[in-house]
Amino acid sequence: MNFIEIIDVLGTIAFAISGALAAFSKKLDPFGIIIIAFVTAIGGGTLRDILIGVDPVSWMRNMNTIYIILACVIITFIFKTKLLKLRKTLFLFDAIGIGLYTVVGLEMGIVAGLNPFICIILGCMTACFGGVIRDILINEIPVIFRKNIYATACIAGGMIYFLLLEFNLSNNIVFIVSAITVIATRVLAVIFKLKLPSPYSDEIIKE
Repeated sequence: MNFIEIIDVLGTIAFAISGALAAFSKKLDPFGIIIIAFVTAIGGGTLRDILIGVDPVSWMRNMNTIYIILACVIITFIFKTKLLKLRKTLFLFDAIGIGLYTVVGLEMGIVAGLNPFICIILGCMTACFGGVIRDILINEIPVIFRKNIYATACIAGGMIYFLLLEFNLSNNIVFIVSAITVIATRVLAVIFKLKLPSPYSDEIIKE
């Protein structure tokens, strides 16, 4: 297993737990919890693979992905009481997930021979769209559609990724620094309550 595959697995774990926690918080039945965990973990990667012509998509060729997600659901079920009491747990796993999946999407785009700009878009889609599907299914407005710094963090990580490549650094270092950039940007934005400018006036928002 190479380094990017390890990152992919860690991203799957983070998003599967994120999805399971979101489902538990909405008191879904066991089937619903498994579905939400699955779509959160593989939704963005599935869309990425379809767009770049991977056939069949990655998770269909690797049963380990399914086993990992099921294991995460079981672990989350066992510790759900403690995890749900920690208000920041869902946010933390989501932040880790987008950081790791951004790097995976970028690397997949490079392997496919895409333009760096398109690779960054692909990284954002890989990182964000599992969460988008999760939020829609549990009847929440997706984070990416709010003022939160979310996709912006993925873009920042993508830019750092290609900047570091210019210095001929080890791929592992590029992967780690880029992922940490995304995670740190997302976490710091929440801690310091940083948000994107709103196109609406205060009066419109109140209405």
